[in-house]
Amino acid sequence: MTRDQAWNLANLWVAAWNAHDLDLIMTHYEDAVELTSPVAAQLLGTSDGRVVGKANLKAYFRRGLEAYPELTFRLEDVLWGINSVVLYYTNHKGTRTAEFMELSAIGKAARVVANYST
Repeated sequence: MTRDQAWNLANLWVAAWNAHDLDLIMTHYEDAVELTSPVAAQLLGTSDGRVVGKANLKAYFRRGLEAYPELTFRLEDVLWGINSVVLYYTNHKGTRTAEFMELSAIGKAARVVANYST
């Protein structure tokens, strides 16, 4: 992963979310994706906040977009590693988020861990 590849992925990801285009959002994820998030725990009523599989992730994202129709993200920074990126962004409420994304060989998110400020 290069700096340019990481920023390109991040900008496309944020643009898909800001457009609330669920199908476009889902193009960034592997079929066997695993996501862990405190927001998932809250919205889904689970203690571990895990969402496994692309179909379940799509249902979770749909629920989130419905719950937060004003949702927008502003990209603040991107960090990159060998096969991973961290997207650091602020949402419409000013909450800061860092999402660690472990990427597959074809550059899609296979594992995501979201962390939030208060």
